[in-house]
Amino acid sequence: MEDNVKISILLETYGKLLTKKQYNLLDNYYNNDLSLSEIAEIEGITRQAVRDNLKKGENKLFEYEEKLGIMKKTIMQEKSISSILSEISKIRDKASDEEIATILEDVKKKLNILV
Repeated sequence: MEDNVKISILLETYGKLLTKKQYNLLDNYYNNDLSLSEIAEIEGITRQAVRDNLKKGENKLFEYEEKLGIMKKTIMQEKSISSILSEISKIRDKASDEEIATILEDVKKKLNILV
């Protein structure tokens, strides 16, 4: 997974644990695609201060993920659900019993909600 995408996901997951300033800087940089100069102008600080705060915020996000592992668990859960959905589709397509097909379709709908 690309680092920018990973940080954006981590920010969504753990963003509320950061300071408001760190959150805003990371959000502007990774989600709103603003440059260091643009963020510096908005915040009234130097580019270097923006860069330093971004690094501190990124490090915090990676620290939270290392300790809590929510993103890793979520990705694993999504892969498992996708695999289950794929297997259900195979069974449903081959099943001749109408009742089994109906049950499998119901289970598939419930799993799709989780993804």
